[in-house]
Amino acid sequence: MINKFVSSLQEAVQGIHDGATIMISGFGTAGIPAELIDALIEQQARELTVISNNAGNAEYGLGALLKERRVRKMICSFPRQVDSYVFDELYRSGKIELELVPQGTMAERIRAAAAGIGAFFTPTAYGTELAENKETRTIDGRNYVLEHALHADFALVKAWRADRWGNLTYRMTARNFGPVMASAAKTTIVQVDDTVELGDLDPECIVTPGIYVDRVVKVKQQATPKSN
Repeated sequence: MINKFVSSLQEAVQGIHDGATIMISGFGTAGIPAELIDALIEQQARELTVISNNAGNAEYGLGALLKERRVRKMICSFPRQVDSYVFDELYRSGKIELELVPQGTMAERIRAAAAGIGAFFTPTAYGTELAENKETRTIDGRNYVLEHALHADFALVKAWRADRWGNLTYRMTARNFGPVMASAAKTTIVQVDDTVELGDLDPECIVTPGIYVDRVVKVKQQATPKSN
C-alpha cells in the first residue's frame, strides 16, 4: 500500500546530508515551508546550497537557516529586500556565496531539470554581468545565453492538501515555485495544512501528482510574520 505520510517533521527531513543542494519553495513569505526549515535547523545539516526565490525574510524560515550559518551558497533571484538583513550581512562579510539568477530563468532552469533538458538558450541577461563566461549564440538575429538545468538533492515544499499517495493541491499564491521544484529534486518533502482520503481530491485540481512526492507531513500552522 502506497502511503507517503510521515508522522513528524523530524522524520520528514531525515537523511538530508551535509553539502546537499536543497530547493525551498516560497515567494516572499507566501508558500514558505517554515516548519520543515525549522526541523532542518534542528537536524543540523550544514554546508548547504539553497535554491529559492528570495534569500530569507528577517529571521523566519530561510532567514533562520541562514542565521544558523548552515548555508554555503544561495542561488536566488531576489537576495535583497527590506528584511533580508541576515543574508546581506553574511554576503557583505564574505561568509556566503551568491549565484544571482533572473526569476524567469531560474524557473526555467528548474523546469529543465524536471524535463531532462540539460541546458537551453535564453535572451535574458545577454550583454550583462550575469552572462559573463557563459556561452552565447545568435539565433535568427537575436542574441542568447546558454543556461544549464538546476538540479537538487531535496526539495522542501509547502502545499495545502495531500492524500496518502502524495497528490497535492496548493492555496493561491502559496503555490509559486512548489510544483516545479517538486518535480526537479531527487527527494521531495512536503508540509501540508490538511490531509485527505484517496478520492477526496478532484483529479482536475491536483497540481502536483504523487509520483513527484516522497514524504508528506501535516503541520499545525504558525502565524506568518508580515514583511515590512
